[in-house]
Amino acid sequence: MLRYTLMRLGIFVGCLVVVWGLVYSGIVPRGLGASNGMWVLLLSLVISAPISFVVLRKERDRASEQIVHKVDRVKANLDANRSQEDVADDAARAQGAS
Repeated sequence: MLRYTLMRLGIFVGCLVVVWGLVYSGIVPRGLGASNGMWVLLLSLVISAPISFVVLRKERDRASEQIVHKVDRVKANLDANRSQEDVADDAARAQGAS
């Protein structure tokens, strides 16, 4: 998961550098008034999102599988704890009824 996040951040930073260069070279408009920094960030975000979606598909699938595995393991642990509580509760009731 950390690897995917770092790769996504790297793509964003790469886009940020490219957009910043394009804006300050005059190829891309500078934005309105003092909004130049926000313009560069938003444009970088809009460009990096589809690039990340396409380029990081395999890494995203790998991260998703890791998350699913962890969630399944936690669910199994919860179910095991519930069954242990049920057994202990049934045993206590059986002793109380005797």
